[in-house]
Amino acid sequence: MKLKLILCSASWILALTTGARAQQVLTLEQAIDLGLKNNYDIRMARNDADVAANDNAYANFAFAPRINGTASKTWTNTATKQEFGNGSKRDTSGIKNRQMQAAVNLNWTLFDGLKMFATRQRVQAIEILGEMNVRNQVENTVANIINSYYNISQQKQQLRALAEQMSISDERVKLSDAKFQTGLAPKTDWLQAKVDYNAQRANWLRQQTVIEQSKASLNQLLAIADENVNYDVLDSIPLNTQLSYGQILENIQQTNPLMQISRQNLEISRITLKERKGDFYPVIAFNSAYNFSQSRASAAINQFSPIFNQNRGLNYGFSATVPIFNGLNVHRQVKAAKLDIEYQQLALDNQASLVNLQLRNAFRDYEYYKMSLELEQESVDLARENTMVALERFRQGVSTTLEVKEAQQSLELAAYRLIQARYNTKVAETELMRLKGALLK
Repeated sequence: MKLKLILCSASWILALTTGARAQQVLTLEQAIDLGLKNNYDIRMARNDADVAANDNAYANFAFAPRINGTASKTWTNTATKQEFGNGSKRDTSGIKNRQMQAAVNLNWTLFDGLKMFATRQRVQAIEILGEMNVRNQVENTVANIINSYYNISQQKQQLRALAEQMSISDERVKLSDAKFQTGLAPKTDWLQAKVDYNAQRANWLRQQTVIEQSKASLNQLLAIADENVNYDVLDSIPLNTQLSYGQILENIQQTNPLMQISRQNLEISRITLKERKGDFYPVIAFNSAYNFSQSRASAAINQFSPIFNQNRGLNYGFSATVPIFNGLNVHRQVKAAKLDIEYQQLALDNQASLVNLQLRNAFRDYEYYKMSLELEQESVDLARENTMVALERFRQGVSTTLEVKEAQQSLELAAYRLIQARYNTKVAETELMRLKGALLK
């Protein structure tokens, strides 16, 4: 699957960089595939998760003994002069000594109040938390990609609505000019129609810029830095109007990514408390060492000093470190761990409250925009018919250009509200699925 995703992403980047010769249509699924592979936030979250997984991969070695080796070699050149009470003297200058020492030490903790087991559990829990953070980041990124993608679709629909307005204004200009030329209307009607047409033309050009800016925002989410990337998006916005509050609310406490993260943080705090309590118990360890030492002198200092000396031996045994008093530092750490558990529990409760609030608000938006869609669609149909009637009346000379302009403005506003309602419904739907943790299903 990963190889397929990489090949798919690479092929689309290659196809999109063909420039202005032909615009490739980028579907939402292809945009999400690119984002999952390239998005910087996802890659950084994955890197953090990999760090936690790397720590956990070595967690079992906490139970293994610690073995250290030491070795040293020294050279000594001594000059000793001595005078004794009987008047004799001794000069041992120039004696050279060479010493070599080596040791292998083993320390194996057998019992530390079960702290090592708690440490392993904590490292494993942190790895799970890392994966949860990745999933949460993926859910957020997918939601942002969906909203950004359909924002471009929305802007394209606005561009099409402006093109319709321009065609109406162009017809007004032609009719006003014809009436002015025949003396049936003043020149001000033609001038006003021309001004309105130019204003809509400027809006149309501005809308094209907005579309390019929206594509740039989507490119940032997809981590596409190549300015030669040229693509188009589908201008339709599919909606799922069958979502119910009960369906979204079901198991929301278990499926919401932020709730999962809060619960995992609480679990890590509880494991940390076990670690801290382990410091109350003695530490029992097995110790062993193999030692080797050798010294060689060029001459003896006296008849009792050796020229060559070598020692080697193995020792082993057990040790116990019993905590008696350390300034109540362990008590302080245990109390801090308990306070952290309380804090994480409050954070979990607060997150549950926020998720419920966000869910209620998002569903209210979803229901509102669904209902407004039918009203706005009806308004657009009525406004379009009214505009056509007003334009025909103006053509027949039974109405003024002001009536046509008012009808045209009503159509423009109704079309804008309809497009906004359709996009906002999709945003609310996406937010509900993000809160549910179901965007990746």
